[in-house]
Amino acid sequence: MHLKVGVTGGIGSGKSIICRIFGTLGIPVFDADIAARQLMTGNVRLVAAIKSEFGREAYHEDGALNRAFLAAQVFGHEQRLKKLNSLVHPVVIQAGEEWASSQDTPYTIKEAALLFESGSFKLNHYNVLVTAPKSVRIDRVMARDGVTAEQVEARMEQQWPDEKKKELADFTLVNDGVRAIIPQVLELDRFFRSKQS
Repeated sequence: MHLKVGVTGGIGSGKSIICRIFGTLGIPVFDADIAARQLMTGNVRLVAAIKSEFGREAYHEDGALNRAFLAAQVFGHEQRLKKLNSLVHPVVIQAGEEWASSQDTPYTIKEAALLFESGSFKLNHYNVLVTAPKSVRIDRVMARDGVTAEQVEARMEQQWPDEKKKELADFTLVNDGVRAIIPQVLELDRFFRSKQS
């Protein structure tokens, strides 16, 4: 049986770049955020549950997710956000497990922003945290999304702090723009492959 490795990191940490490097090494990557978006429109049971909880306005007439409506429903409303996550996370986690079991590689990567928050880290053999200083992360997201520092910080507050994640992570990659990241990834790749030999 191959290893399941989770990769997470706060907004702007660069976890997607890390996962792309693993991808170039021939390791398949399951992107939980992309899967969630697909399942929120493609999984009949999940669509019905979201409509039941948030109303038919959660979807446009063409079946597309009404992102603006849902965002307004959950932003700043912790209980509503928890409810939405309680509907979406189990479906995404199951899809990730089914995907991982269908792969034929030494290990697989599951990229998830809320890996620890959702509890899905417990299903992995190892979990990797990607970190970067807060100021670097803010600059990256401002440049990427065209938003203000205040908006980035508001998003950061929705996620666990790195200190809390470090307690649960097996490995930490430093993606601060100073330390070379590729050697860190290659070292982990060697380690995960060695567990299969």
